[in-house]
Amino acid sequence: MNELTPRQAHILKALIEEYIEAAEPVGSETLEKKYSLGVSPATIRNEMVALTRSGFLKQTFSSAGRIPTSRGLRFYVQQLMDEKQLSVTEEVSAKERIKDSKRDVDHVMREATRALAQSTGTLAIGALEDDDSIWHAGYAKILEKPEFYNIDVTSHVLAILEEVKRIQELFFEKLPGEPVAILFGEELGWPYFEPIGIVATKFLIGNKGRHCAVGVVGPARLPFSYVIPRVRYFGSLLSEAMRDF
Repeated sequence: MNELTPRQAHILKALIEEYIEAAEPVGSETLEKKYSLGVSPATIRNEMVALTRSGFLKQTFSSAGRIPTSRGLRFYVQQLMDEKQLSVTEEVSAKERIKDSKRDVDHVMREATRALAQSTGTLAIGALEDDDSIWHAGYAKILEKPEFYNIDVTSHVLAILEEVKRIQELFFEKLPGEPVAILFGEELGWPYFEPIGIVATKFLIGNKGRHCAVGVVGPARLPFSYVIPRVRYFGSLLSEAMRDF
């Protein structure tokens, strides 16, 4: 955390977690009242200004509060976030859903995307490299998020589900190479994707040398501490389930 002082990191973590929960710009008074930061609202404001200047936060036109940038969100995920692991019940349920699927890629991926959408409360998508097969579930989930009250955002996100080439590009060209990758809409350069966040993982199917991918699409303020371990777990389950396919 050499980029930030401990106090700045503490403030950034609190602000991002408040933003993820509230979906609104966060002000210094909110942080002072709800989080044990140990400093005055004036000090919090000064640190928020510094975090804005260094590119971790940005100020919206409609509020004096701040929201995190993609840089701030990445820093949070990589250095500040505490992951919320699956419960034993969740693990058993996911295993049973995939184990009971028929022994072919289509049935396994169809069941997995449904289960992942249910587990994360957002849109889940699966794709097979160099193939027209796309699986998705959880459309209704994203409509509950404020970011998707904008019909242009919603229509452009849902439209890619009918565009195999865009899904292939998203999962197999755009995603970074990490085991669980995060991509923000503003990095894609696609119209109306600025408020969007994507978390996904890739794995090989058996000995065929082809990659499969599964992930979730939602607002950029996805509850990463909850979503990331679940995407990772489903990726591991799918890799194991399709090892001999």
